[in-house]
Amino acid sequence: MIKIADFTLFFLFFFVSSPSLLLAQSQLPNIDPQDKASLLIFRVSIHDLNRSLSTWYGSSCSNWTGLACQNPTGKVLSLTLSGLNLSGQIHPSLCELSSLQSLDLSHNNFSANIPSCFGSLRNLRTLNLSRNSFFGSIPASFLSLKELREVVLSENRDLGGVIPHWFGGFSMNLERVDLSFCSFLGELPESLLYLKSLKYLNLESNNLTGTLRDFQQPLVVLNLASNRFTGTLPCFYASRPSLSVLNLAENSLVGGLPSCLGSLKELSHLNLSFNGFNYEISPRLMFSEKLVMLDLSHNGFSGRLPSRISETTEKLGLVLLDLSHNRFSGDIPLRITELKSLQALRLSHNLLTGDIPARIGNLTYLQVIDLSHNALTGSIPLNIVGCFQLLALMISNNNLSGEIQPELDALDSLKILDISHNQISGEIPLTLAGLKSLEIVDISSNNLSGNLNEAITKWSNLKYLSLARNKFSGTLPSWLFKFDKIQMIDYSCNRFSWFIPDDNLNSTRFKDFQTSGDERFAEPPGKVEIKISAAVVAKDELSFSYNLLSMVGVDLSDNLLHGEIPEALFRQKNIEYLNLSYNFLEGQLPRLEKLPRLKALDLSHNSLSGQVTGNISAPPGLTLLNLSHNCFSGIITEKEGLGKFPGALAGNPELCMESPGSKCDPANIDASQEEIYQNELVEGPISIWIFCLSAFISFDFGVLGIFCSARARSYILQTKA
Repeated sequence: MIKIADFTLFFLFFFVSSPSLLLAQSQLPNIDPQDKASLLIFRVSIHDLNRSLSTWYGSSCSNWTGLACQNPTGKVLSLTLSGLNLSGQIHPSLCELSSLQSLDLSHNNFSANIPSCFGSLRNLRTLNLSRNSFFGSIPASFLSLKELREVVLSENRDLGGVIPHWFGGFSMNLERVDLSFCSFLGELPESLLYLKSLKYLNLESNNLTGTLRDFQQPLVVLNLASNRFTGTLPCFYASRPSLSVLNLAENSLVGGLPSCLGSLKELSHLNLSFNGFNYEISPRLMFSEKLVMLDLSHNGFSGRLPSRISETTEKLGLVLLDLSHNRFSGDIPLRITELKSLQALRLSHNLLTGDIPARIGNLTYLQVIDLSHNALTGSIPLNIVGCFQLLALMISNNNLSGEIQPELDALDSLKILDISHNQISGEIPLTLAGLKSLEIVDISSNNLSGNLNEAITKWSNLKYLSLARNKFSGTLPSWLFKFDKIQMIDYSCNRFSWFIPDDNLNSTRFKDFQTSGDERFAEPPGKVEIKISAAVVAKDELSFSYNLLSMVGVDLSDNLLHGEIPEALFRQKNIEYLNLSYNFLEGQLPRLEKLPRLKALDLSHNSLSGQVTGNISAPPGLTLLNLSHNCFSGIITEKEGLGKFPGALAGNPELCMESPGSKCDPANIDASQEEIYQNELVEGPISIWIFCLSAFISFDFGVLGIFCSARARSYILQTKA
């Protein structure tokens, strides 16, 4: 009966009201003639490259892009032109829209002072000029905007100066102020501290200074990150029932973490990273279960890690916990494994000891584990496979031992595996072929050994692979250069022998990475840095990304490799770093003209020979060249341009390098070569004679030593009997 009544009511309402709806639609207002004229002047005065305002013709308000008009007067109430690639200067005619309540010109390319005539828009409630190129300062005419509720001027890098002292008092309705990523300087105006209507204040990334003071209104969001505020942390008593986001990162705040912060019951995001906070964290400090992001990284906090930092329930609790880059010591508390909702755990660069908690696998939502740069011992707990959503496992630079467990193949979502600089031994398990999502693998500086197996070939998404400084042996596999997305291969400081395979080198194996070289690597050449970014973008959702800072290249140095360098390796046009030093490589130096991006080349301490002249036409970006301690010959003239690499050709006795005050004499080089040849003729028979003599003496003393041993004599006599 209820359903029928509801349907009847809807039926009657529809048919009674639909004629009036049709009438309203047929009577959509025409734009007020004066407003229309003002808008057309504005359109003519700017650059509209995408012709986004080509719909501005006729009189019907609904046809004009970005317009909303009052019914029935046709006065323009709202103008929204965000992200239309508009540029130029704003004509004063725009300020004649006397009824305008909302103006949004964000995400464009306007380049000018903020028009002072905006002060005549007395009914304006929302003003958004963000992400443009406005410059100058905030005009004093804003004092007339008594109805303004939101002002967003962010991401105008040349907009700045001192924030006017009246800025917190010109409108008693102002709720939102966003001046982030500009160039404002000086101290905060006191009027902002007492503006009762203010709820949202974002001043991130400016040059603001002064002592951080408490705010006297119930804020919801306070973001003062990336400024130069000093002093200690206030308690924000006025915001206890409301404050949700507090970001004070990258300032110069000092002192301890006051336990009164636990009274901010609505707090969901707290970021105090990159300051000068120190002391121990009080065990009385307890945040509510609403806190989802806590970042105290890059400070000087000390003592033991807090065993319980926030309340947690089955559905609520911390999503990101970052206590890295501090001076925390002692064990990792077991209660951290009770933070069931945790998705990112970052405790790196501390003084932590003991084992990785065996129950860490209980954190089934974990996507990022970073425990690197501590003094942790024991082995990688097998229970870690319970973190089946894990994307990054970074436990490098500890004192971990044991072997890589075959069961780790259960982490089939893993993109980053960094267990470098530990004492892990054994071989790479074949089962790790199941980790098909791997993109970055660093197992360098351990005690791993054995031959390489086919498991690695299944990591088809590899961008970076380092097996350096281990005890791997055998021949280099034919699939060495198989990976389509590879950026860096480092097999240095092992015991690999035989030849460098040229399989899979017929095509370009090293892709054209778009990131500029200066952003991708830092000195010294070959250094690699992985920057992981994890942020909470929603109430319970983690955003994960990483940036690989590395040259594009190959490092096979300090092995036992023989034979010639494959010509195809010198046809990989995107290679920037190539290190084959400290091997037994032979043959001639390949030409470099097909390596236009080469920045560092080290072929030192090999047995390469032949002429260097003509083989090196130095790539323009080459900053490191080392061909020393080989068997190169000939004359290097000044015009070769190798004078900027001092010592690059040292230890090549048959090679002469000219300098501004010294020229090479071919006769002297020939005489030197003849002397070397004669020495070899003389030294050859002497060496054979010495070898025979030493073998004879060694044999005699060996026999004598055996017969001087009572046990040996007894054994020999028993055998004869």
